[in-house]
Amino acid sequence: MVESANPNRARDHLANERTFLAWVRTGAAIVVFGFAIGRFAIAMRQLTALQGHPVRTAGMSVWMGSGAIVAGVGLVVAGLVRYRKTRAQLDSGTFEPAGFVLDLITALTVLFGLVLAGYLIYTERILG
Repeated sequence: MVESANPNRARDHLANERTFLAWVRTGAAIVVFGFAIGRFAIAMRQLTALQGHPVRTAGMSVWMGSGAIVAGVGLVVAGLVRYRKTRAQLDSGTFEPAGFVLDLITALTVLFGLVLAGYLIYTERILG
């Protein structure tokens, strides 16, 4: 039996695949969340119109939902890029952990959350 240069190679690659699948799950959840944001705004406008009230639109819900959908798709693409890069590094024995990518995704997620919270407060004051 020939001993491999890295006895943990299979484990490392499987961990890389699990991490990629986590990126995909997170991206899919953000896409669905974005769709729900956009669809809710459309449904509220339709309900308001059916009740005979003047339609006051917040307008940004559809844009925020679309932005979340694009961000979710971008996250899946970023996960694929990271997966392929990590796979190549594992094969060559030069693995480097992610640094800037994690900081960027964290900052964007926090920014999106704060914008969404601010938007909810804004719409409550204007429409409520």
